[in-house]
Amino acid sequence: MEKSHIQGAPREQVEHMFDSISKHYDRLNHLLSLGTDRRWRRRAIDVIGMNITPESILDVATGTGDLAIEALRLGSVRVTGIDISAKMLEAGRKKIQRLGHDARIDMLKGDVAALPFGDESFDAAMSAFGVRNFEDTLGGLREMCRVIRPGGMVMVLEFSRPSMFPFKQVYGLYFSKVLPGIGRRVSGDPGAYTYLPESVMSFPEGEQFLDLLLKAGFRDPGQKRLTGGIATIYFAFRP
Repeated sequence: MEKSHIQGAPREQVEHMFDSISKHYDRLNHLLSLGTDRRWRRRAIDVIGMNITPESILDVATGTGDLAIEALRLGSVRVTGIDISAKMLEAGRKKIQRLGHDARIDMLKGDVAALPFGDESFDAAMSAFGVRNFEDTLGGLREMCRVIRPGGMVMVLEFSRPSMFPFKQVYGLYFSKVLPGIGRRVSGDPGAYTYLPESVMSFPEGEQFLDLLLKAGFRDPGQKRLTGGIATIYFAFRP
């Protein structure tokens, strides 16, 4: 299998970075998005619910489990979250246990480059703000396709780059100046919130990402732009 020409940061760098900000991750997410990230996750889960009725979902790059928790609204579904950051998973497990969801959500350490699951193990696979951190974007999407049952779907929620006034101008200023400064002060990590805008700017968005979904083996890809294009929900189906 060939490597994608679209490469993210090295796995070890991403793992270390998220380990270092794990204690502040949830608070910074809500603060830096002004709470909009919660609404985006709800919309993303609604896209799954409008298309299939899953019994099992894989949440890739689950972080502290916010998307996995949101997915429980879909009914009697069981969610398996994986992440390369042990400290993010630790924070997520504590939150899930506190909310009483530990019987329905499993949190495992794992890498999308080689998912520890058999073929066709899940009804759906999803990821929120994680795909742009894959070391090999196309390879990770292919692995997600492999573990989805025929007729199932993938859903990816990611940051994107707005093109319309005034979102484009405000977004550019906020992402390049305001967000890194706040992130550094709160998290104490000088690189993590500089990496964020850099990773968003290099991510293959829109039609480019839909083309990657086709190359990964999915069919009928689509997208829904959110909040003037600041974020996008991508979805596609397993043949």
